[in-house]
Amino acid sequence: MAALTSEQLDELQSFIKDWLRHSGRTQSDLRRALRASSIRMPVLLDELDRTYRRDGLVGLAERLCAIEAVWQSEDQGEVGSADAAPAVEDSLGQLDLLLEEIRLEVGDG
Repeated sequence: MAALTSEQLDELQSFIKDWLRHSGRTQSDLRRALRASSIRMPVLLDELDRTYRRDGLVGLAERLCAIEAVWQSEDQGEVGSADAAPAVEDSLGQLDLLLEEIRLEVGDG
């Protein structure tokens, strides 16, 4: 499969930055989750691009969803409050909707 275009990489970078900010995570957290060699954004994007080339858009979305699920389970263990469960369900629900939308686009393409 072809690599992401420069426009797609820009959009992915913007998404990653928003996602990290929203989830209270850092590029260092993402580096650990991806097992990348550096926290620099180009290195992280290169790792995600490799996932895209190997597994396509669905594979990329699934990898990001899996990372989010791990982070949410870690947060649940740390927070342990009654407010954490609805937040986790909302976040995972949003990622599920994103994955479903991607699957529909891939199926139409």
